[in-house]
Amino acid sequence: MTAFSELSERIAQLRKSYGRAELSESSAPEQPMVLFDQWMQEAVRAELPDPNAMTVATVGSDMRPSTRIVLLKGYDEAGIVWYTNYHSRKGRELSGVPFAALQFHWVELERVVRIEGRVEQVSPQESDAYFNSRPLDSRIGAWASPQSQVISGRSVLMSNAAKYGAQFMLHPPRPPHWGGYRLRPDTWEFWQGRPSRLHDRLRYRLEDGSSQWLRERLAP
Repeated sequence: MTAFSELSERIAQLRKSYGRAELSESSAPEQPMVLFDQWMQEAVRAELPDPNAMTVATVGSDMRPSTRIVLLKGYDEAGIVWYTNYHSRKGRELSGVPFAALQFHWVELERVVRIEGRVEQVSPQESDAYFNSRPLDSRIGAWASPQSQVISGRSVLMSNAAKYGAQFMLHPPRPPHWGGYRLRPDTWEFWQGRPSRLHDRLRYRLEDGSSQWLRERLAP
């Protein structure tokens, strides 16, 4: 038996009992953003590591999906916002297929939130405001990294950072290829771990041609 197969067998036997909370239709608000805000506030108050970390899933023209972790930087009734390089793989994929799925996994709270919808770029003014709020090294980094492109080594990044640091000093402008995205949700799913794997799953989805949310329970 190889070390891999031994570890695989051990992983298959890992078990966890869930039972911290419940999610019922009677206690869930009518608007999914209200519930998301409640859960996000609880994740922040619990001092979870990176409570705003989320998986972003996109699909390319070849229909191959890809995922990555980004940081949520804002949310309101209009949608979910994050910032990135528009020339990155996710940026290129979103320019061709402007839909994405997001996922938050708060392990300590035994909760998952999934969000799906159409994605659009935020306004240049929004991107400028957020970019200018970032630390200086992060603003230089946005210029220095040709995100998702093949590079010969880390020295490329360091050389680029030095070049743009000298060029822009303390006032780097926002790169034209860097900015925000906003996902406008049409589907939400809230998952709460429960005993015996009989988890609670509530889905909210917009009915066709309507602004009203339909709330449904899904089997776990």
